[in-house]
Order: sequence, then structure tokens, then C-alpha cells
Amino acid sequence: MSPVFRAGDEVEVNGTSLRATVLDLLGEGGQGEVYRAILHGEDVALKWYHLAQATPEQRKALERLVRRGPPDKRFLWPRALVSAPRRAPQSFGYVMAIRDDRFASIVDLMKRRVEPSFRALATAGFQLADSFLALHSRGLCYRDISFGNVFFDPRTGDVLVCDNDNVTVDGSRMTGVQGTPRFMAPEIVRGEAAPTSATDLWSLSVLLFYLFMVHHPLEGRRELEIKCLDLPAMTRLYGSQALFLFDPSDPSNRPVPGEQDNPLAYWPLYPDAFRTHFLRSFTDGVRDPAHGRVRESEWRAAMVSLRDAIRTCPSCSAEAFIGAGAPERCWSCRHTFGPALRVRLPGGEVVLESGTQLYRHHLELNGLYDFDGPRAIVQRHPQDPSRLGLKNLGGSSWTATDTSGQVHEVASGRSVSLTPGLVIGFGATTGTVLS
Repeated sequence: MSPVFRAGDEVEVNGTSLRATVLDLLGEGGQGEVYRAILHGEDVALKWYHLAQATPEQRKALERLVRRGPPDKRFLWPRALVSAPRRAPQSFGYVMAIRDDRFASIVDLMKRRVEPSFRALATAGFQLADSFLALHSRGLCYRDISFGNVFFDPRTGDVLVCDNDNVTVDGSRMTGVQGTPRFMAPEIVRGEAAPTSATDLWSLSVLLFYLFMVHHPLEGRRELEIKCLDLPAMTRLYGSQALFLFDPSDPSNRPVPGEQDNPLAYWPLYPDAFRTHFLRSFTDGVRDPAHGRVRESEWRAAMVSLRDAIRTCPSCSAEAFIGAGAPERCWSCRHTFGPALRVRLPGGEVVLESGTQLYRHHLELNGLYDFDGPRAIVQRHPQDPSRLGLKNLGGSSWTATDTSGQVHEVASGRSVSLTPGLVIGFGATTGTVLS
């Protein structure tokens, strides 16, 4: 089928005198075509629905979304409806911000076209959980969380959520998109439920498992034993007989070495505290969808803790983790790790290495996560690189008490040498340096 629009064609922005000019076709999906366009001097994306999808119900849903506005800046939200009465009078579309080229898909991660750091992955996981918390807190349901609708910057971990035109009020009976195969909650696969925020939580956990394990949480030995992955087989695998790869009480669906190596390689790298969230998501979350699934706020806290647990191998510079269950040897070069210098804060422990940054949520007891501006940074001593210091980047002085009981003031812009036993008063909180 040839595209609806060609370069130079125009569409009308509903309710205004503005027109958007089509530049080129970006892609096509089941619902419609997506074009690059220019509107009022700005590059935008234009989604145009196939005629069968351009229903009055979809139009009303879009109008509601435009009026509401996005939950936060990470959503490429519908800005305005557009129409083309002379070319396609029965159809319509909408314009939204265009995705920057720095963003990649999780498919790119799986095909190893991008190689993000663990810090970038943990940041992406945090932003995903935070984004869907913002959406759900407004009483909305995404319905179709999958790796086709989420993009991340492999360098920074910044996230964009796309295809927001299927977002509905949580619990509404709107027909249409039920989800993407492999991401739909078991109760939807079995035909027992429609999309809700509870099924979004399942899809979010599947997406995060893909992000950190580069594999699906239910595709183990049972998948390999299926001769034909038809609809009945998929219903069993992802619905009626859903079984987590690492279910502690049933090992029958473990990954098969030589065939499903990614989860076997990645699962042991993470601390127990992080893996526990996946265990709960895909065991309790199968049996008790209403209460057993990991909430967005819990995923946020888990991702912050995972970021804080990252250590660097002194032999090969590979990233690894501290914490119960984490390996004692580097996964890359097999170097045996020694004790990690870290600071114990009310919210948990943070590994202290050159470049480590502490943020407001580390040093204040307000429960708000904030990565916008660091309050402290670990730096090497200019004359002795083996010594580390913590520089005060905030506006208030700290107090530092060494093991002899001497108290020193650490003014803004100054540093304190990091030694085990040092106690730092940050104002609202106190941290103890450990090794």
C-alpha cells in the first residue's frame, strides 16, 4: 500500500489556522503511518491513522489526551489533532514531538547495536518506573507497554515513552488495543481481564526484565519444547501456565544453556535485593495480580539502590555491584574484589569512587528523587590520586567527625578526605564512611 502523503503535502491543525507540511515517511504500523513534518518552524512527528482505525471513539480519546496534557516531559504526548479534508476526509491524525536520534530501542540492546553501562540501565529503569508512576497517579492506564513503545539514551539512560494515543482512563471499558504479545499480563492472555494499571505493572516488569536480562521472563525450557508457537501454545506459555525462569519452587522452566544464555549470564550479576523484585513480579504477580505485583514506587527505589551499588573493577574497569548475592569476582576479568569504600546513609549505602555523586534524595529526608544537580562529588586528591575526598557542592556547610572525635567544618566548595569511620553531618542527615 502506498503512503497517504508525499513530501510537501499539508494537513490542517484542528481548531487553528496552522498547517503542518509533510517531509518524509518514518514508518508504518498496525494503526497507521508516521511521518516527519514541520509545524510552525519546528520538526514534529505526524501519526496518521488507517481508515479502519480512525473511529469516532479514537478521535474522542485523542481529544481528551490533548486536553489533559502529558504526565511529564518523557511522554511524546499528542499535541493536536490534524485532518486533511481534501485528501482523506474520513481519516485524521495527530502531531507530537519527534524522537531525537540519540534514543535507541530495547531491540537495539538485544541485538547489541548499543552497549549501555549498568549505570545507564539503572537510570533508564528508574525513569521508566517514574514515568509510569506519573501516568498512573493521574488515573490513566497505558495499555500497551512494550519495547516497541519505549526508547532510551544508551549513554545517559534518559527515557522517552511513545505511542501514547492508546492511553485511557484506568478501568474504562474502551475497546481496542489489549497489549503486545509477550508483554500482556497472564489474565489478559487468558481472556479474563482488560488492560488496567495492574496489567501495566506486569508489562513494566517484563520490560525491565528485558532491559537487565536481555530475555523474556517466561521463555525458558518450556518455550524450546514447543514445536509450533501458535495461539494455543502462546496462551499456555504466557497465560494459563505462566512460569518464571527462576521460580524458586519450580525449576522446570529454567533457561537452557547454549540456547538461552543471556539470563543465565546476567541474573547472577545483580544483588539479591534487586533480583527479589523480579521474583515477586513473576511469581506472586501471576497468582495475585491485584496485590502481588511490584509497584512503580518500589521499582524506583530498587533502581536508585542498584545505581548506588555499582562498583568499578580496579583491574579491567568493568562495572559490577556490591551487596548480598553479588559476585565476589569481576564477571569480566575474574579479579577478586576487595572491600568497597562506601557511605551509609538513612536511605541505604552508596559506593564511593572517583566521580560518584550524591544528590538531594541521598542527603535530605523528603522522599523525593532528584538527579538534576549533585550536592556532593567524590574526587581524587590532586597530589595523591590514591586518596579520595568528598566535595561539598551545596550551599550549606557540613560537619565531619573523624575517628579521634575531632570535628571539622566542610564549607561549600571544600572537600573532606574519605576515611573509614568518618561521620559526616549533611544537615538533615548523617552519613558514616565504611570499607
